[in-house]
This record gives sequence, C-alpha cells and structure tokens, in this order.
Amino acid sequence: MELASLSFLKLSFLLSLLSGGSDLLHPISEPGLLGKFPPTCNRIECPNYEVVHAGNGYEIRRYDTTVWISTEPIQDISLKDATRTAFFQLFAYIQGKNEYHQKIEMTAPVISQVSPSDGPLCESSFTVSFYVPKNQPDPAPAENLHIQKWTPRYVAVRQFSGFVSDYNVGEEAAALSASLEGTAWANAIEKSKEDGGVGADSAYTVAQYNSPFEFIGRVNEIWLPFQMDD
Repeated sequence: MELASLSFLKLSFLLSLLSGGSDLLHPISEPGLLGKFPPTCNRIECPNYEVVHAGNGYEIRRYDTTVWISTEPIQDISLKDATRTAFFQLFAYIQGKNEYHQKIEMTAPVISQVSPSDGPLCESSFTVSFYVPKNQPDPAPAENLHIQKWTPRYVAVRQFSGFVSDYNVGEEAAALSASLEGTAWANAIEKSKEDGGVGADSAYTVAQYNSPFEFIGRVNEIWLPFQMDD
C-alpha cells in the first residue's frame, strides 16, 4: 500500500511538473531572476555546474558530462500538451519499463528542447528529457526513447519564477537572447549553432525544477547550450 501511494505521488509530481501546473497559476511569474540555486537540488540530484560569468539578466554556466533519457521529437503547437504526451513514457521508464527493468531515482530538472514553428498555429518540435543520476551512467534502452550523452558544455541561462506556460517561454527565451546581444557569449552561441555543434539541434531549452505544490521560490530556466574553446 505504501509503495502504491509513493508511486502515485511520483506520478502526480511529474505529470504536473511536465504539464506546467494549474492554468490558474500561470500568471504568477517574475522574470529575470539571477543566480538562484534551485532549492529542489538540495533534495534530489541535479547536474553539476560552475558559474563562469554573471551578466545583466543572465549567467553562463559550464556543465560536466551529463546523461539524459529522452523522447523522440514530438510535434505539437503546445509545450504543455507535448510534455503531457512525453510524461507517460518517461514515468514508465523510471519505474522500470525498459529492457533491463531498471528503476531510476527522481532527479531534476526535466528539460524540453524546443524548435519553434514558423507561425502561431503551426506545430513546433519538442524533445523532453529526464536527467539520469551519475551512479547510472549507462541507462537501459527502451522503446521510443533514446539516450543523450552530453559532453561538457557551456550554457547561457535565464531564470524566471512561477509556472512555465505556453505564453511565457517564448518571451523568456527572447529576453535571454536580448540580454546576450553584443556579447562574446552571443557570438559563441551563434558560431556553435552554425558549425552544427552544441545547441544546433534546438532553438532553446526549458528546464523545470519544482513540484506543482511549491508556490514559493519556484525556479525555471531557459537554456542556450553552446561549445567554446577554453
């Protein structure tokens, strides 16, 4: 009975996290946070990173090697709807529905790599991923999921609070690009994309850290990953 209850709580947590929480709470958002360590990462495992630069409304991080279990690209007009679709595959996977019947602990963040469409009513592409703990570097394969092994990379990051919605992610991504304009970081991001390197597979990434039951101190992020010579 206790195990069933725990699984139900995990199910509720991830479904609400990936779907963006209650529609009534979407307006609660404070853009432009900077340097706030996500409190969730004090409780569950998150990827390690080092802040190498703090700018006006953004920071640059360097991440170690990370492993992600990812959906195939989902075509949808809505980030919320796409992540709902992805959720059931990811939740089943961490509960052991994979070739090795391997279970994985809950981690953060859940990320969505976004390739926007050309118009408001056209489908965008979303790849949703779950961070794999460091003690499981070779996660089991599974049907309709694939493993991404990220080499060390830099990431330009903009933080914002509240709940992620279809309405605010584009605005936050645009604000991050605007804050980087004219910097060496913007040039490095553009070059990385043009060279087909890190960051070339999506326009931006949305990272979500919190349970839907947390209303204070929520931290979400827009990521622009890139590679650059040290």
